[in-house]
Amino acid sequence: MTGVDDRTDPRSVHRYEAPDYLSRYRSRRGGDKAPTSDRASAASAPAAPEAPPEGDGTPLYLRRFRERGSAPAGAGTVEYDGKIFTPELAEASRGKEVAAPVERRASEKIVCEISIIRHGITQGYSTDAGLTPMGGWQAHRRGHELARRFDGGDRVRLVCADTNRARQTADQLYNGVTDGLEMWGIDAEITRPEPIPELRNFGVWTPDGLRDVTSAFRQYQATNETLERLAVGDRPRWLVEIDRFYRTQLGGADPIQEWLTIPMMYFEPPAMCVRRFWRGFHRLITESTQDDGSLTHRRILAATHSGPMRAFATWAHGYDPGEPLNTEEIRVKVREGGRSAFVSYRNRVTEVNVPPPDEFPQWEA
Repeated sequence: MTGVDDRTDPRSVHRYEAPDYLSRYRSRRGGDKAPTSDRASAASAPAAPEAPPEGDGTPLYLRRFRERGSAPAGAGTVEYDGKIFTPELAEASRGKEVAAPVERRASEKIVCEISIIRHGITQGYSTDAGLTPMGGWQAHRRGHELARRFDGGDRVRLVCADTNRARQTADQLYNGVTDGLEMWGIDAEITRPEPIPELRNFGVWTPDGLRDVTSAFRQYQATNETLERLAVGDRPRWLVEIDRFYRTQLGGADPIQEWLTIPMMYFEPPAMCVRRFWRGFHRLITESTQDDGSLTHRRILAATHSGPMRAFATWAHGYDPGEPLNTEEIRVKVREGGRSAFVSYRNRVTEVNVPPPDEFPQWEA
């Protein structure tokens, strides 16, 4: 209120006494300058460490950072499972995934680890557009986080779908991994991004052949506009089906769920996408296998699209776990022999039987 001293007004929210931390600070800097009540509370409080000297005016946070950096090698390290980490790397690399006990890992015999990653935020799906600045930052950030998992001596192969948004995601993943390896001091290698056909998005059959669902949309728009303008003839059946798919999306519903659950005569089936992914992974593993059976690339990063990823996770877990977020990851750990693998997505891990590369049902034979 006007004319009322805040220090005596019981309704005031302003503090007139020094906070406890400030009282202790004043008592350390000069006990005779602190009020009596402050000195009494400071005397009962535990002694705080002495503040470092001011020196040449260097900020306190910078002096402490330099003191940590000048610590002798091996000081304050954490050892786990025969490996040594700095406390910062140990904390940053700690994940939420439920992992097997150390004594059981030897029996799992993981020979290759695959990270299937959705592209970052794109400029749109009506054309083969690239990433937005936020999408590029997402992919770079994901690559930086993935670098924490790598061990010294690892060789990582980076592949992607042959679309602009997937290629740009792979480029930023490469930059993020490279920066992360340098920052964490990990001696690992990663290849330049390489587009492979097995990671493409699910396709739609058109009169021009099987096309990516995004490029089929452009043909759908052009054909549909011509039919509506001329008002002649019936719409072809492939056009009716893709029109229903995109009207579902425009209406705010989930077209990928429709693709997963409703048979579509002109869309590539989800099971075919899953087999195609595994065929590509088998090929990459075979290309990396040396004469002694070891792999030159034990880790694979694959940048692709959400539809096939969701079909892959649904096949592995037995239910639809939902649409992957931009740069979200499905983690696949292939066991020795390539017959089984662990698939983890959204904190659930399922052991699956891997489809053999030479087994492909001939439905119409």
